[in-house]
Amino acid sequence: MQSSTSHSFLSHLFLLFLLCFVAAIEASKEQLVSAMYVFGDSTVDPGNNNFIKTAFRSDFPPYGRDFVNQLPTGRFTNGKLGTDFVASYLGLKELLPPYLDPNLSDKELVTGVSFASAGSGFDPLTPTLGNVIPMPKQLEYFKVYKKMLEGMLGKRRTEHHMNNAFFFISAGTNDYVINYFSLPIRRNSYTPLTYGHFLLQHVKDFIQNLCKEGARKIALVGLPPMGCLPIMITLNSHNMFLERGCLDKFSAVARDYNMMLQHELFLMQLNLSNIPPGVKISYLDIYGPLDDMIQRQNFGFDEVDQGCCGTGYIEATFLCNEFSFVCSDPSKFVFWDSIHPTEKAYYDLFMVARPKIDALING
Repeated sequence: MQSSTSHSFLSHLFLLFLLCFVAAIEASKEQLVSAMYVFGDSTVDPGNNNFIKTAFRSDFPPYGRDFVNQLPTGRFTNGKLGTDFVASYLGLKELLPPYLDPNLSDKELVTGVSFASAGSGFDPLTPTLGNVIPMPKQLEYFKVYKKMLEGMLGKRRTEHHMNNAFFFISAGTNDYVINYFSLPIRRNSYTPLTYGHFLLQHVKDFIQNLCKEGARKIALVGLPPMGCLPIMITLNSHNMFLERGCLDKFSAVARDYNMMLQHELFLMQLNLSNIPPGVKISYLDIYGPLDDMIQRQNFGFDEVDQGCCGTGYIEATFLCNEFSFVCSDPSKFVFWDSIHPTEKAYYDLFMVARPKIDALING
């Protein structure tokens, strides 16, 4: 009888220890990251474009169809973005809000915001095409935000806050899809390869400026297989209805760019004259996982070459609207509209990226 009681006591003690251990791990993860700051395009814009004059918006149905209360927030998908999943995983908040939302509380601001703007890119020409927020302007917003934070926390605590924040950048697709491939302006001056070098100089400048503001943990997303985007297939295949396969000539450009980007990030971290000591930059691959979803169908999606909204061939932003037909189960689709992934695809991309995020924040 006594042995049984002792055994029960030890079991409860072990369970209590285990629970405390798990809680300690979760708490330490939260303490490792003070906030999350996001820069880029529609893949990471939770609604900043709602507050500017642009046609690149999604604050209307059916966008947000699977969001809380079916609310169209300005996210270019049916639910959450990948950055929402990251913020939740880091223990910061369930949803990462847009910086331009005038109703944000101090608590929301302190734990992180997104400065991203749908339609933006690293090429200064790209954001002018849609009258959206350029990357340098996003950085200026961040500097204003940092000053505000200094007023709340003081200069020293703000510096520590920035050093322990997680910075996330996702841009570049619009530079090719909306700009280079669609208009003759840049093609008259650059080959795809030299245009990639042109973009990478802007990428490096952006990262260096972020580092000057205290960024130490930076994740940068590469380009997707652009020839697999439904809009690219529709506009460039010989028969948009019968030939819905990926167009490798566009995806090859993304592969080349991603290789150059990884090389440049590696060199940046070797040359400490460009960035301060202690900076960690991680490349997040989106090409491989999306290619697996689409070409090999490893993630269990049924529809890979068209979006859930409308015909799925060309609809995006205002063309995907309350009058559009919407598929019954977006989780079976890789794409929500003709450009942007569904919430399910974003979640799968987040899960693939999670080990890299862990390595970055754990130092």
